[in-house]
Amino acid sequence: MSSVGEELPKEITRVRDELIPAYLECGVGGMPAVILMRADLDEASKAMIEGDVVAMVLVYQKLKDWKL
Repeated sequence: MSSVGEELPKEITRVRDELIPAYLECGVGGMPAVILMRADLDEASKAMIEGDVVAMVLVYQKLKDWKL
């Protein structure tokens, strides 16, 4: 069993390294999703820096919901 502190960085990496590049390849049509993903990544970083576990859980779920 892993914690949100272990899983959130994995989701950040997945979104940053796999999803955002794929959406950027779509051109202008993918930009709205990229903007929203980047906002979620900023939110995740902030929650981790502040040690806000509730915010970490919430943003973790938001990142998990992003798919190709």
